Amino acid sequence: MSGVRDPLGGVRDGYDRWAEVYDHDANPLTALEEPRVRGALGDVRGRAVLDLGCGTGRHTEWLAEAGARITAIDFSRGMLDAARRKVPSGCATFIAHDLHEPLPLRDGSFDAVVSGLVLEHLRDLDRFFSEAFRVLKPSGCAVVSAMHPAMFLRGSQARFTDPDSGEVIMPGSVPHRIGDFVMAALRAGFVLHEIGEQAPDAEFAGRYPRAERYVGWPMLVLLVMEAGSGQGGRER
Repeated sequence: MSGVRDPLGGVRDGYDRWAEVYDHDANPLTALEEPRVRGALGDVRGRAVLDLGCGTGRHTEWLAEAGARITAIDFSRGMLDAARRKVPSGCATFIAHDLHEPLPLRDGSFDAVVSGLVLEHLRDLDRFFSEAFRVLKPSGCAVVSAMHPAMFLRGSQARFTDPDSGEVIMPGSVPHRIGDFVMAALRAGFVLHEIGEQAPDAEFAGRYPRAERYVGWPMLVLLVMEAGSGQGGRER
């Protein structure tokens, strides 16, 4: 409809601008998320892992250090450039691609999929989860994190302050519900092993002061899933 602003229209440009400072602004959400994603994935040595919405390579970097064979996808050129600088040449394949579109990858190509803090920037969750399922091997693992929908109730969404202009930039977000995540995953064929909801405590807020106002308030959702072999995308 003409005249209606697309809430996700600024995501690519916003993340291109954010790439310069993303890893240096003491973001409490990424600090809360990263150890939990690593723990859920476990030993990745020798495994083919897909990093969906890799950003600056937060997960790509440690996956490479842990010996995984990595394909990393993002549609922000700025973020991809930052990720490439972190990972030694030849340790990962980087692809510029919009996750609203089908993945340019073969069925059953990966042992694991990881996606960190991407879902609020996607309008089509069914496409995202069905494509993640499609490229996984049977019984492959998927670990997907997201900003907790409760954060939107506190007026919070992805944002950063441009260090040059001082402008607060909000790339664009869609306030999905946890049920939206779960049902899209189930429709795709995933078996859910864990739905984790994490809130910072006082000790964490002492290290990441921006989390102080959220002590005891859920900031993060973590889905740990397996690509099932029954209903869903596996029958194709």
